[in-house]
Amino acid sequence: MADPIHQFEIHNIVTLGHVGGHEIAITNSAVFMAVIVAGVAALLVGGSASRALVPGRMQSIAEMSYEFVADTIKSSAGTEGMKFFPFVFTIFMFVLFANLIGLIPYAFTVTSHIIITATLAILVFLTVTIYGFYRHGLHFFKLFVPSGIPVLILPMIVFIEILSYLSRPVSHSIRLFANMLAGHITLKVFAGFVTLLGAWGVAGWFGAAIPLALVVALTALELLVAFLQAYVFAILTCIYLNDAIHPGH
Repeated sequence: MADPIHQFEIHNIVTLGHVGGHEIAITNSAVFMAVIVAGVAALLVGGSASRALVPGRMQSIAEMSYEFVADTIKSSAGTEGMKFFPFVFTIFMFVLFANLIGLIPYAFTVTSHIIITATLAILVFLTVTIYGFYRHGLHFFKLFVPSGIPVLILPMIVFIEILSYLSRPVSHSIRLFANMLAGHITLKVFAGFVTLLGAWGVAGWFGAAIPLALVVALTALELLVAFLQAYVFAILTCIYLNDAIHPGH
């Protein structure tokens, strides 16, 4: 049976040189991230090129993506949150395309690596923190001091709020990373059973029917998870941005 972890290995494709004893190279991860960016750009540029009154398929997908993210921001952070639309839209489309491209056989799923999801989560965390202090100054600390809390337990509540705030990048990144990693490992394991049983001849073909059906069902489920995880990552970003815009409880 094929190693289910092998699909997540990063390989150097072209070595560009060495800096400070570290190798600088173009990897399969970097190539697929470039493919993701190119795919998003092709969809948006192609979808907005004609600007037809009766939109075609590509234009409809581009417009629905725009409206979906815009509605998500407005419902989570209000109309004032629309100033962050380019930021949230970019993150949503990148994660969505990364998840979908990762479902293509022999493709590389960049969101199955914690370094990618953690980078995105830290970017969101720093954006929220910097904007919160830029917008409100020291009043941003009101985020950690809920109103109406008795003085006796206030220090404990403030500590919990600060700890919860600092742990946001961890939960934000691990949720996406773990779901994509677990899903792809499960698919690989059941696909391995199909190959293994299929090698046993006619009897094995009948035995492989069950894991094959599970692979099909899991692929459909992973397609749903790809959209769901992109949405969850985006809406959590909007919720965190709402805290920077309205820090008071």
